[in-house]
Amino acid sequence: MITIDTYQHKKILVLGLAKSGVTAAALLHKLGAFVTVNDFKPLSENMEAQGLLEQGITVICGSHPVELMEEGFELVVKNPGIPYSNPMVRRAFEKNIPVITEIELAYQISEAPFIGITGTNGKTTTTTLIYEMLNEGAKHPLIAGNIGTVASGVAQEAREDSTIVIELSSFQLMGIDQFKPKIAVLTNLYEAHLDYHGTISEYHGAKANITKNQDEKDFFVYNADQAEVVEIADQSKAVLVPFSAVKDLGRGAYAREGWLMFGDEKIILREEVALPGAHNLENILSAIASAKLSGVSNDAIRKVLTTFTGVRHRLQFVAEKHGRKVYNDSKATNILATTKALEAFDAPVILLAGGLDRGNDFDELIPALSKVKALVTFGQTAAKIEEAGKEAGIKTIVRADNVEGAVPEAYKLSEAGDVILLSPACASWDQYKTFEVRGDMFIEAVHKL
Repeated sequence: MITIDTYQHKKILVLGLAKSGVTAAALLHKLGAFVTVNDFKPLSENMEAQGLLEQGITVICGSHPVELMEEGFELVVKNPGIPYSNPMVRRAFEKNIPVITEIELAYQISEAPFIGITGTNGKTTTTTLIYEMLNEGAKHPLIAGNIGTVASGVAQEAREDSTIVIELSSFQLMGIDQFKPKIAVLTNLYEAHLDYHGTISEYHGAKANITKNQDEKDFFVYNADQAEVVEIADQSKAVLVPFSAVKDLGRGAYAREGWLMFGDEKIILREEVALPGAHNLENILSAIASAKLSGVSNDAIRKVLTTFTGVRHRLQFVAEKHGRKVYNDSKATNILATTKALEAFDAPVILLAGGLDRGNDFDELIPALSKVKALVTFGQTAAKIEEAGKEAGIKTIVRADNVEGAVPEAYKLSEAGDVILLSPACASWDQYKTFEVRGDMFIEAVHKL
């Protein structure tokens, strides 16, 4: 860890806790800042805040009082989940107080370089693949970010010979100033999180931040199959390294005659790759590019690709029950992710879907529902997804109270040879704290069958 004096004796507000806020507050306190923490959860129910209070950090809980912004703060470190429309955040901007997320702190103190991964879909799988390849190649990687480990905590443990492989959300990337990954990866761009960003251009702009500070010594690995991504690449100052799942580029990472290539090197035959689903080809190619740029050998890359079968909650194989194969794709929190999941199977599918209602309809899902044999819905969007199912011609549609109730219903509707798939096409927050909790409840219900 680089011990910086940037924040010494500065008055800093950490807005919102969760794991990232707790870690950021403790780090800033260690760096000599005068830290105040503000969290909406009452102190009596807030173990994290109580722990910070014991460290001598000022804690204000139970509300977000706008008047707190009048107390002379020089910086706000914001939890990524708090929108920029929050009155306290708006007041900070009015007072010209910088607002960052904790990945900016991680960058400032890290002795290790970063490989940053963002995009609408595929971030977690790509991040995990790159980490595994670097690990197999003895590059001492650490994994961090939106994947579940707090970046500013990981950065405190990183050494010069390490590499931090970090999954980055658009929420996190909106709050950077100097953050600059050695290798930046943009997997793809689709419409998402408009309830947070407001417009598609703001969402794309947030994703583009991953390369905004890069220079000619850095690399930008990008999806050459999407015009929106290419447009961002055209603005980057980094060395451009494209990948394509459909075109023989002759450079970067691409497929040629059954081989996955990097430049003119044959890395591995596609049929030897263990990770299922055509949609995973983008993730695999971007991981190959990142690993090769990091000096990982072809043998190490091949070993990972022949053994890695997927990430928990991302088209995760759960069990085979009396001839039915069961998959957990709880991370599919938008229509595109569910579409890609359905495309991965040739067998008839019993689909479990539903969740938080963000105001959209599900017409775009209708074409992908053609192979769905039966539909089990739950959550706030149950009725909307049922309408899409009827439009797609699905004859059997059942509504359940939640994921736990949907599993036995799905099993009743299935027979040997079918796939039972949880791929909700919605966020989990109407009924579950996270998509991981939703996926775990699904897995538990499957094992109870």
